[in-house]
Parts: sequence; structure tokens; C-alpha cells
Amino acid sequence: MFAVIGLGNPGPRYEATRHNIGQHVVHLLARRAGTSLSAHKQSNTHAATILAGGDRALLGISNGFMNVSGGPVSSLMNYFKIEPENLIVIHDELDLPYGTLKLKRGGGSGGHNGLKDITKALGTPDYLRLRFGIGRPPGRQNPADFVMSDFSNAEQKTLDNLIDEAADAVEDVLIHGLEKATLRLHTQR
Repeated sequence: MFAVIGLGNPGPRYEATRHNIGQHVVHLLARRAGTSLSAHKQSNTHAATILAGGDRALLGISNGFMNVSGGPVSSLMNYFKIEPENLIVIHDELDLPYGTLKLKRGGGSGGHNGLKDITKALGTPDYLRLRFGIGRPPGRQNPADFVMSDFSNAEQKTLDNLIDEAADAVEDVLIHGLEKATLRLHTQR
């Protein structure tokens, strides 16, 4: 069983921000499966199980803030007995141009505090990541302010299509595995 976790911050203030893109992808995956996320009794998350390629997968988002995602994610994984190698984390990525999607296993956090906290809580960085490029902040804007801002009007014109592509990539991993999904994602673009 895989766990698919979309990173973000709680509440309406952060809903449309760049930092919450992972949550948007998870909500789309739930809608595609004909379900929605609901509060999980054993962790500070909202979760749902879906079928993907004949196997169950767990979708989840933390109810807490991005920088403390590790506790809720590890709690949910422990409850469902899911190993870190079967975790897919969807997150915003400053170091990729807007609209770039990349799959990878493991690696550093690249300064992403949500990833840092998940790695610390799991005791390993060896989990899958779907990196959703949001680009670098313009001028001298503080990166923290940039990730907490809404997508620009120009970005919003393509955002729904990119969220669809990101959900497609996750479904490919669940159904066909990382290697085939990576090949398909990286050669399509």
C-alpha cells in the first residue's frame, strides 16, 4: 500500500498559495476516485483510501502547518503500516521553473522545511517525491513570502492543467511503478 501525502498549510488563508499545491493534487486524486478526505482519528490528518491499479492507496494531508508535517505523516503511516519507500510526497519546489514536474526517490530537502520534518520523523529521506516547480521569487522577494503568496494571474491560466498532470504522474507511479512513471512524465514534457 502506498501513502500519497500532499503538503500544505491549513485554513482558507493558505488555500490558494504556492505552498499548498501538494494538497490540491491530493484533493484531485480523491475526486477522481469518487471520494473525499475525512478526519483521521489517530493522526492530525485528513485521509481517504482509494483503489489504484487494483491495490489500495492512502491519500492524506496534514491538518497542521507545513514545517511540522513529519509527526502527522509518520503517525498516519504507522497506523496503516506503510513503509517509507511506499510514501509519495507532493510538494512545491522553488528550484524548478514554474510548471515543471519531476519525480524522484530520496535526496535532500533543498531547504524545504516540510521535507526536513518528514525525513526527521521517518528517520530516512528514502521516499518518493513529486516536485511541483513554482520557480524562484522575483527580484529580491523573500522565498518564504513567495511560497506563501497566491499564484499569479498568468500562472493560474495553466494551473489546473498542471495539477491534472501531477495527479496523472502519481497515478502512474501507483499503477506502473516509479521507473515507468518517471520515463513517461519526463519524456512527455
